[in-house]
Amino acid sequence: MPKTPQDILKMIQDEKIKIIDLKFIDMPGIWQHCSFYYDQIDESSFIDGVPFDGSSIRGWKAINESDMSMVPDPNTAWIDPFMQEKTLSMICSIKEPRTGEWYSRDPRSIAKKAVEFLASTGLGDMVYIGPEAEFFVFDDVRFDQTENKGYYYVDSVEGRWNSGREEAGGNLGYKPGYKQGYFPVAPTDTLQDMRTEMLLTMAQCGVPIEKHHHEVATGGQNELGFRFAPLIQAADYLMTYKYVIKNVAKKYGKTVTFMPKPLFNDNGSGMHTHQSIWKGEQPLFWGDGYANLSKMALHYIGGLIKHAPALLALTNPTTNSYKRLVPGFEAPVNLAYSQGNRSASIRIPLSGTNPKAKRLEFRCPDATCNPYLAFAAMLCAGIDGIRNEIDPGEPLDVDIYDLSPEELSKIPSTPGSLEGALSSLEKDHTFLTDTGVFTEDFIHNWIEYKLYNEVNPMRLRPHPYEFALYYDC
Repeated sequence: MPKTPQDILKMIQDEKIKIIDLKFIDMPGIWQHCSFYYDQIDESSFIDGVPFDGSSIRGWKAINESDMSMVPDPNTAWIDPFMQEKTLSMICSIKEPRTGEWYSRDPRSIAKKAVEFLASTGLGDMVYIGPEAEFFVFDDVRFDQTENKGYYYVDSVEGRWNSGREEAGGNLGYKPGYKQGYFPVAPTDTLQDMRTEMLLTMAQCGVPIEKHHHEVATGGQNELGFRFAPLIQAADYLMTYKYVIKNVAKKYGKTVTFMPKPLFNDNGSGMHTHQSIWKGEQPLFWGDGYANLSKMALHYIGGLIKHAPALLALTNPTTNSYKRLVPGFEAPVNLAYSQGNRSASIRIPLSGTNPKAKRLEFRCPDATCNPYLAFAAMLCAGIDGIRNEIDPGEPLDVDIYDLSPEELSKIPSTPGSLEGALSSLEKDHTFLTDTGVFTEDFIHNWIEYKLYNEVNPMRLRPHPYEFALYYDC
């Protein structure tokens, strides 16, 4: 049931809640928060927002124009299960207090504009998004980088590399093999109870839960599933998902990472993203084309494929993202579509004869992305494909590993680095800005931020493996 500001204020009073925690997302995609005594929140807070200093938020305001307002969405309210004092949590969008306009660099506001743009085209009135975010659970993580040293170390009781380790009480040997971690039962799967608590805690926070399971890689790779939702709600759910998983893991003395490739030589973590457009309660991706897709769905795919090199600057926005996007690890590196080929960037999941289940799955993204930006950008690319009737080409239904080098060379692939994706975004972003969803200022700021804070710092630092390669040259 949708909630109103009056519902929230009554809830605060009835349940004697003293602390209100307002959460919002920064540009790179990390939740920030500030907690307020309950009497600081009234009906005007849901219209004008609650003021705060935005100058220290990454990628946002300069110090001379730092005043901003966070506007809570009453439909995102839940009691935070990790706080000692009963605390009501709400997710916010950001306003410019002087103009009353939504802030053009606020990711959640950008997502709102994407949904409004879809409605304005008349093509549809709802886009559903279903993200599947994978993650690793580790028992120990250490890393450091100084002028004279640089290293990382991660460990998991499930790691196959520990099959010969002496362990307290004896090493029982139940360690998933490399690329053999999919769906094992206990005792090989040691994380069942923790994942169950994660899933049920998500439900307490309003996320419509579905399932949980172990994933392919050794060393504690997992996935929890929640039901698809309208675009903004799906992004809200994903941020709640990450918050809950990390905090439940901490309770168990473990740590979670959504890094796409924290382990060498095993599968990385992606975030396959299901999507479909509806209008007037009617699904528009069902039709009589390939895999029962409509012309609209095929053109949407055409837009994703055409703009994928630029899209990945937002859906795969870290240098680590491109250590996952390499052939041989079920990685979706081929810019093509298919009913079953998991190395294709777009897969058409089985939906039987149910038109409402017809959707496509963009397999490139990973959960280091800012979901509001990633989902909005994918929608803009798809709409561009529909409006310009972009042909996605022939589907890729052959075994990619059986193709000759000559045949492979004809299939476009994803960029090989974040720098390559950012370069593509610089050249190809009118599908984002001509819509009014993203501004030129945002795109320029995003590229500059990523180059200055991530790409260039990585360039400056020697990699540990370079010593193995070159020290004795």
